[in-house]
Amino acid sequence: MSEQAETRNNKHAEQVTKLADAMLRTALWPAVGIVVIGAVVGLVWVGTAGLFGAFVGGAVAFASSLATLFMMRKSAAMDPMAVMAVALGGYVFKMLVIFGVMTLLRGVDALHTLSLAITMMAVILVWAGAEMVAFKRTKVPTIIP
Repeated sequence: MSEQAETRNNKHAEQVTKLADAMLRTALWPAVGIVVIGAVVGLVWVGTAGLFGAFVGGAVAFASSLATLFMMRKSAAMDPMAVMAVALGGYVFKMLVIFGVMTLLRGVDALHTLSLAITMMAVILVWAGAEMVAFKRTKVPTIIP
């Protein structure tokens, strides 16, 4: 059975996919705006190193946030408890990857570390807030009979 057919036959998977779509639509443009603001501030603040740092920080944050939606889609057809386990495991893995990337990028002279970190944190916070707004607006039943 194909993944799409399996999702259509599973009400839980249908709701998780619906929620992932709403989260992406709600979070994408505000996060892009934060990256642009971070890049402009970084450029004015420290020059091209700030610009590059902000873009790299935004890219890392985007990758992290999109990974969450990817995990939601891939685990949607699983048992709801397995989805929660994937979410927790995915969160831990993402944090380890972010810490590793930040450690590796700390020594790169072409990137302003503080500009990178501030932009990354701003994008992650705005994305998480937008996901929360999307969750509240999306009509997803808490109990699926």
